[in-house]
Amino acid sequence: MDANASLKTPADIRRLIRDGHYSGHTSGFAPGYVQANVVILPKKYAYDFLGFCQNNPRACPLLGHTEAGATELPRLAQDLDIRTDIPKYRVYELGQKVSEQTEITSLWRKDLVTFLIGCSFSFEEALLADGIEVRNITENCNVPMYVTNQACHRSGVFGGNMVVSMRPMSPQDAIRAIQICSRFPSVHGAPVHFGDPQAIGINDIKRPNFGDAVSIKPGEVPVFWPCGVTPQVAIATARPDFCITHSPGHMLILDIKNTALSSF
Repeated sequence: MDANASLKTPADIRRLIRDGHYSGHTSGFAPGYVQANVVILPKKYAYDFLGFCQNNPRACPLLGHTEAGATELPRLAQDLDIRTDIPKYRVYELGQKVSEQTEITSLWRKDLVTFLIGCSFSFEEALLADGIEVRNITENCNVPMYVTNQACHRSGVFGGNMVVSMRPMSPQDAIRAIQICSRFPSVHGAPVHFGDPQAIGINDIKRPNFGDAVSIKPGEVPVFWPCGVTPQVAIATARPDFCITHSPGHMLILDIKNTALSSF
């Protein structure tokens, strides 16, 4: 089902997901509205993870977090249930993925704290509005994501290397994308690199660590942004006894507008 074709609001899409009618990626969904990466951790890890986000604001721009046990974030979305409103979740034990699920109600605990982190899907709207093609939207697939050799700043048990998302562009469009995305620091801001992937530790651009490969046309260069999947690498490093995240590309759609995150 194409959830984006007939539904008009983020709440519509969240209800469709909650009712079990959609479990795919959300690239290109709900134009104009913020999408968020999600990390859910026991309270004993929350302070360290908050510090990790503060130490790495490009990769982990924090939009908000809950109190322990809370399943709603009314400041960011009404009629939201964090246990059911994401298309697909990943469940981790000791830093290893043990399952993917379309809802986590049976796993919920009173000590769980939810963190919402900005997503690059939000700035794609601004790129499209300026006439810049976004290849993952054109090809109707998830954005390609790669683990780099760029170390994050540690906080307590959390560390690891930055993950980036990639969109191929002409060199001229890449320069324009830097200018556009600089206005959106809450959703990763400007790219961190464009050109040679090996310069940031990516040996095979055709084999992303997460998401789907996209075509790169002659004369185009790969453009790389910090990515909100970075916490999933940090989780593998920290090895918390229990953790839940969104599945890469399967985001939580919020009620706030992308324009509300623009710095100017």
